[in-house]
Amino acid sequence: MGDNRDNHFWDSLLTFVAGAATGFIVGILFAPASGKETRKKIKDQAAKTGDVAKESYDKISKETEKGLRMVKEKTSEGVDVIRDFIEKKREGFLHKPGDEEDK
Repeated sequence: MGDNRDNHFWDSLLTFVAGAATGFIVGILFAPASGKETRKKIKDQAAKTGDVAKESYDKISKETEKGLRMVKEKTSEGVDVIRDFIEKKREGFLHKPGDEEDK
């Protein structure tokens, strides 16, 4: 359920950023300004958009690393539990009551 909520958030964020960028570009193209001014505005906005994309990537990357660490920890715990279980069963099998070694 949490994954679905996270996906919805990122989808909404991406849609918002794409819409904002599109609106900005359309506004610049139809606004009365010289070509030089228009190119400067587009360049500045592209730099800002790049910064926002980098920040979003960094955030996603950190969250992914955090998730991977949790998966590794839980997997390691699960493996340890399985090993303990197998070892106890092996000991129980090798040392059954009534074996001749116990007599």
